Amino acid sequence: MKTSELLRRFVPYYKKYWKTMVFDLFCASLTTICELVLPLMLRFITDQGMKDLAALSVGTILRIGGIYFLLRIVDGMAAFYMAYTGHVMGTKIETDMRQDAFEHLQKLSDSYFNNTKVGQIMARITSDLFDVTEFAHHCPEEFFIAFLKAVIAFIILSGISLPLTVVIFIFIPIMVVSCTYFNIRVKQAFKRQRNQIGELNARIEDNLLGNRVVRAFANQNIEIEKFREDNHAFYEIKRESYLYMAAFQDTIRMFDGLMYLVVIIAGGIFMVKGLIGPGDLVAYTLYVTTLLATIRRIIEFAEQFQRGMTGIERFVEIMDSRIDILDEPGAKDLEHVEGAIRFDHVSFEYPDDHNSVLEDIVLDIRPGEKIALVGPSGGGKTTLCNLIPRFYDTTSGSILIDDRELKGITLQSLRSNIGIVQQDVYLFSGTVYENIAYGRPEASREEVMEAARMAGAHEFISELKDGYDTYVGERGVKLSGGQKQRISIARVFLKNPAILILDEATSALDNESEVIVSQSLDRLAVGRTTVTIAHRLTTIQNADRILVLSEGRIVEAGNHEELLEKKGIYYQLYTSVQKTGENAPESGNVMNTSL
Repeated sequence: MKTSELLRRFVPYYKKYWKTMVFDLFCASLTTICELVLPLMLRFITDQGMKDLAALSVGTILRIGGIYFLLRIVDGMAAFYMAYTGHVMGTKIETDMRQDAFEHLQKLSDSYFNNTKVGQIMARITSDLFDVTEFAHHCPEEFFIAFLKAVIAFIILSGISLPLTVVIFIFIPIMVVSCTYFNIRVKQAFKRQRNQIGELNARIEDNLLGNRVVRAFANQNIEIEKFREDNHAFYEIKRESYLYMAAFQDTIRMFDGLMYLVVIIAGGIFMVKGLIGPGDLVAYTLYVTTLLATIRRIIEFAEQFQRGMTGIERFVEIMDSRIDILDEPGAKDLEHVEGAIRFDHVSFEYPDDHNSVLEDIVLDIRPGEKIALVGPSGGGKTTLCNLIPRFYDTTSGSILIDDRELKGITLQSLRSNIGIVQQDVYLFSGTVYENIAYGRPEASREEVMEAARMAGAHEFISELKDGYDTYVGERGVKLSGGQKQRISIARVFLKNPAILILDEATSALDNESEVIVSQSLDRLAVGRTTVTIAHRLTTIQNADRILVLSEGRIVEAGNHEELLEKKGIYYQLYTSVQKTGENAPESGNVMNTSL
């Protein structure tokens, strides 16, 4: 993205802090004035001493010293404000940007997270914004100071010697043009560097989360080699960026030397010919030194500028990620839910690959009805369930709850009335109590404990070392699969939704845990419209209706007895299970075989 566009997107973040920024620039002008007064004082003392040393009294020198001392006090106070309050303002802007990025991420659909590495996202909202603090503070400040010094120095230097000043200032645009090439290369290197940091984060996260699998397959050496390659790539990018930075800084030093050379030769000749006095040459040299230091500071600030712009660019890329699922204009809350669900000729394909998943689904689910979905892997069962809470929007057709189309319902109220229990349980890093209370944060402790009792979890929770205050570890690693599942069920009990989606909730459990969890799910389903993705046939035989999905279509529908009588796909699945003598095989695998 162009720098002008990035700045246009960034500048509004100053709006809340414009008073701080204005006073910061005022302090910057004070420090600039204090710095530019010194050469004038030395010029006066030198000229007076050369003309009539006896006329230069100690009192005059002390008065000049006193004025300079007062100026340094002002300079110190202004510099303190700039260093402290200015940086705090930058930190506030960084914090605001990170908050905006996080809030935007909460609105993005599953499609974004399916195609973006978590490590990259984390890098964008953490380390990429670190340099924004310095950028937000120093960018306006440095350019403002540089402008003031350049203008004031040009006026003063021109008053001393206009020809010499013109020669000096000719070098400045040449210096800027010469450094632009390296600036562009440095920016490109920083962008690749940020991206590679994201890749490293993703690699580390992938390894740490899958550490047990790595150890189980004894693939530590393979993982080390993968990390070595990514780490070396990061080294190469940094090495290249330092090469351009070194060339950049060397160019600055060469122009510094040329400009000092002009001052020494031309200034000396001008003084010999009487065009300028000794005091003028001293002041001129000091102003040129100040000017060069300012130019050098601005050009060197380009490194920090490019780091800040890179962070802003990667922030903008998140903010520009399209929100696929959002409240439609005029959407209203879903209240007094009965739980009727209707699929009206629904078709769906994923937006990134356009592979058709569901085709012309027509389905009416009555309030309180218990529906079971079976079918081969990839048949569309999970996708169909994901459409109900609008994790995705239909490609064509519509879904209605209580005769209200989903797009006319606010997302908050829609999802508040839907409870989901998944096969892969996610527990947050925290206590048992906090994880159950996540279902309804305003619930009392008694309500949380009652939800645990209903889920069959209270007994094992009470036996834990700290009971409900037991820390579960990241992703609940300190608990068994059955325990985690019962906590997730308690979370839904506490939420008390009208519609329940069970996504193969017992498929990963052992037989004993399955029995306990199934009993909890039976209690949870009472009085609710329930859609169950069946993994084991024993869990769905009592469903009001069983739907067989294959290749994105409903190919069979009926209760257990009706489907057996039809002797179709469900019958083949059921009889194949009976013949193998397996009580709980994976329905998708068996069905693939039978088909």
